Amino acid sequence: MSEEQEVFLTHIQKKGLKRTAQRDLILDVFLRTEEHLSSEDLYRLVHKEDSSVGQTTVYRTLKLLVEAGLAREVRFGDGLTHYEHNYKHQHHDHMICSNCGKIIEFYSAELEAIQDAMAAKHKFQVEQHLLRIIGICADCRRAKRDQEKQRQTHHERILSATAKSTR
Repeated sequence: MSEEQEVFLTHIQKKGLKRTAQRDLILDVFLRTEEHLSSEDLYRLVHKEDSSVGQTTVYRTLKLLVEAGLAREVRFGDGLTHYEHNYKHQHHDHMICSNCGKIIEFYSAELEAIQDAMAAKHKFQVEQHLLRIIGICADCRRAKRDQEKQRQTHHERILSATAKSTR
């Protein structure tokens, strides 16, 4: 049994819940997936492996994973709650592309130091922080530039053809 499985089993036992094959499967699928998952995403992945697992079971198990410290809730401004691995994972922040939804994880010692300095200055005890930066990723910016170049080239061709036909 993995350390994460032991943590989960201990947590559900403390809550007076039983270990079930469905909970084990949901935990296993979650741990195998390194993406930021909504409860619906996880449900789809679990459902592929066992169609008898219901969406409510997935949602409730995700809440147990959060309570156990194995998962962390994150929100990216899309109206959904996403879940990511939390147990023994280094703290990180997120940059989210508002165009394609790509999520880039990063860690910055400088930002952490600024946060600590601001907390100390205001005599504030930080329990956790979540930083999300919303913008446009390099791929989307490149695609937009390419699209604009194509439009410009197309426009120039039309102007050139129009000029030739009026001569």
